[in-house]
Amino acid sequence: MKLIFNGKEAYAEDAESVSSLAKGFFGKVKNGKVFLSPEEALYLMDNRNAECTDEKGKSIPFNSLASGFSKSPKLLARYLVFKDWRERGLVARDAKEILGKFGRGAGVDYPSATPELPSAKAEGVFFPQDMLTTIDSPEGKKLYEEGWFGQFGTYKAAHKGTITKLDAFETLYLLKKGILKIPNSNFKKILSHCEGQIHFFEEMYGVYEDWREKGFVIKTGFKFGSHFRVYFPGASPTKGAEWAHSRHVLHVFPRRSKLLISEWARAIRLAHSVKKTFILAVPGKKSRGMRTCDFAFYHRRGAECENPRTGEPSFLALALTEDEYLGGVEFAQALEECAERGLELVIAIADRETSVTYYLIKKVNLPGSKFDYFEIQWLNP
Repeated sequence: MKLIFNGKEAYAEDAESVSSLAKGFFGKVKNGKVFLSPEEALYLMDNRNAECTDEKGKSIPFNSLASGFSKSPKLLARYLVFKDWRERGLVARDAKEILGKFGRGAGVDYPSATPELPSAKAEGVFFPQDMLTTIDSPEGKKLYEEGWFGQFGTYKAAHKGTITKLDAFETLYLLKKGILKIPNSNFKKILSHCEGQIHFFEEMYGVYEDWREKGFVIKTGFKFGSHFRVYFPGASPTKGAEWAHSRHVLHVFPRRSKLLISEWARAIRLAHSVKKTFILAVPGKKSRGMRTCDFAFYHRRGAECENPRTGEPSFLALALTEDEYLGGVEFAQALEECAERGLELVIAIADRETSVTYYLIKKVNLPGSKFDYFEIQWLNP
């Protein structure tokens, strides 16, 4: 296969190469030539033994061609992800080339219920440095048993102790509901203090309140590398062993934040290792921005590999490396693009050994929610 690089684009013009590329779903055909994206050209040289020359016939090796594309954003991340997907026998196309609205992003339905608030009227003391509230009356036990707020006694041994401890999120929620009084402080002061101590606390509290208002029980997710763990409506610490373990963890990723990809992947892997579904919350104001997805991925339907001639794409994909930061705005824009196109998002992460890990992002349909939530699942193509 023969490629030509004109200093800006790589293309093929001989009949045999043009025919082979068209059959393999590479490039765009124009005036009898096939014009290739940077990652397609590099892949063909690296994996299909294609030869590349300039327009005068001088040989161009792989590194020289890659250098010619060096201004292309995320060149190696895109190339490594494209190469891995193609080596699995699957088709990947530039996301900008794929037009239309599809129907492959229906999402996952979650139940919701009216929150069952405890009948208690408690009074406690808030400790700013610890961001914890203690209650030393029987009303604290009511909060724990009737609404699973705080921890009465000792964790997993409630009979050991008489004090109830509430975290800052529980404290604020109960203050807002008029169930709790804090003589040494109030809702506004505690919220202001917590915002000064914890980045994006306001967004985190908004997510906590959103799920509590749908009847879910939300507790700390510290042991699982996330902000919260989630129990579905009906959960109670008094119902026995079947409610003792949460099956979901929830991490808050505001649009104005950034997260190192390796840390993001580590939290997901930890959740999956303990058999929990990882849910990502994306609070913040929506804003329409430029399209950010890199590829449209064609997958499989049954035993058949889909392609642009016989089927529709299954996913839009972001190509990333483990050492870069993913911004909340970029992530949110990619999700919004997927929603507009009716496709699900895949995060494709190339690590330092150039192995690629794929995560499938599925929309969580939580009725009446003011934020966006997504399940993140490991994907084996």
